Amino acid sequence: MPSRRDLIRMSDAEAIEFLRSECKTVLGTIGKDGIPHMVTLYYGVDPEGRIVISSFAKAQKVVNCERDPRATITVETGTAYHEIKSVMAQCNVEIIRDFEPMRAAMQYIRSANPRQHTEEAQEQIRASYAKRVVLRLTPFRLISWDHSKLGEKY
Repeated sequence: MPSRRDLIRMSDAEAIEFLRSECKTVLGTIGKDGIPHMVTLYYGVDPEGRIVISSFAKAQKVVNCERDPRATITVETGTAYHEIKSVMAQCNVEIIRDFEPMRAAMQYIRSANPRQHTEEAQEQIRASYAKRVVLRLTPFRLISWDHSKLGEKY
C-alpha cells in the first residue's frame, strides 16, 4: 500500500505545470550570515522549466546569489487542508545581465495584474532594464504535495 506521502506527491511534470499556472512565489536565498533571506515576488517559467525572476541588480537577493548561487522557491495554493497544493524547488541560480537574454527571459514573468501598460509605463520599464538583472533558477530538486489527490480524505 502506498504511503500518504506517495499519494500526494506530484510528478516533476505536474510540479512544473503547477509552477507555470501560478505567478507569485517566495524566494529564499542565503544571506552572508547563513540566515535565509525570504521575499515574495512575481516569477515565470521558461520553456526549459527554469524559473525566471526580475530584480534590481543591487537588491539583497541578487547580492546573496552572487555570493552563493543556490536558492529555493515555494509556490502554494489552497485554503482548506484538502485543497493545498505546493511545490518547493531547490535551484542553482544564474544571473543574467545582458539585455537580449534578459528581455527574452522577462517575457515569461507574469503578474496578477493583467492590465495593459501605458506607453509611458512601457518607456519606464525599458529604462529600468539598465538597472535590472534576471535570476534564472534551474531546479535540481522538486518537492511537492497535492492534498486534492486524497479526495477530501485525510
